Amino acid sequence: MSDVTQPQHLPVMVDEVTRLLQPERGGTFVDCTLGLGGHTKALLELGADLVIGIDRDQTALAAAARTLEPFGPRVRLVHADYRDYDAVLDRQGLDRVQGTLADLGVSSMQFDAPGRGFSFRRDEPLDMRMDQSQGETAAERLASVSETDLADVIYRFGEERKSRRVARAVVTAREREAITTTGQLAAIVRRAVAAPGWQRIDPATRTFQALRIWVNGELDRLDEFIRRVAVRLATGGRMAVISFHSLEDRVVKHTLRALDREAGVVRVLTGRPLVASEQEIAMNPRARSAKLRVAERLA
Repeated sequence: MSDVTQPQHLPVMVDEVTRLLQPERGGTFVDCTLGLGGHTKALLELGADLVIGIDRDQTALAAAARTLEPFGPRVRLVHADYRDYDAVLDRQGLDRVQGTLADLGVSSMQFDAPGRGFSFRRDEPLDMRMDQSQGETAAERLASVSETDLADVIYRFGEERKSRRVARAVVTAREREAITTTGQLAAIVRRAVAAPGWQRIDPATRTFQALRIWVNGELDRLDEFIRRVAVRLATGGRMAVISFHSLEDRVVKHTLRALDREAGVVRVLTGRPLVASEQEIAMNPRARSAKLRVAERLA
């Protein structure tokens, strides 16, 4: 018996994803945000001939490899950013695929894993990188960003109305000492935006979301990625995109609608985004904010 503890993760809206992607038709599918492999496992169990699993988090890839080992050559794992979609397919010798899934944002494993810096529930290094093999950490970015630029980041990606106050507090605090941990940052933000009485969410939530999106470039080229997926779908092939906040969903919605209007490219199958059932939310509260949109390639 192995003494390796496998991280736990519940794939979001797996029934809806598999119902709409129709893996029982067979063919090749791409899971652009593999995580721990839950969606890929379901696709393979239901009939997909091959799944290309992409993730920029090497820890996730290693865990998914253990989960998906029984499927042998029917799964190929690739360390890459999902926006390198074309290059990944080219290297795999694939022209068109039957289906593609992108489950955007930070995964439960990344959020819960100690030392990653995504959560303010623990005091730990302020990293926030999905791919820890490259790029600047959140702490490194906070050390050099201007107050104006930081306020813009927090307002744009966190929709924080008090973004200027937060940015000023961060810049003032870093003049006294470097901001290197989640605990330091959360305390600074809470003091900056504190309001009397009960608050539905922690005051640091929006700022942490904004920094995570900024550090990982989560909205960069998202519209371009969706368009490239549409081009690489076989006729009748489908793409499914799960988003977790309004900024992502807005890009997904508008890009799919634009493709739907363009002559003969795709047909959007979800007029309104699908959301998780109350039963799923009870088992996995993080599914509450998930929105699923699906489109089909026409020709």
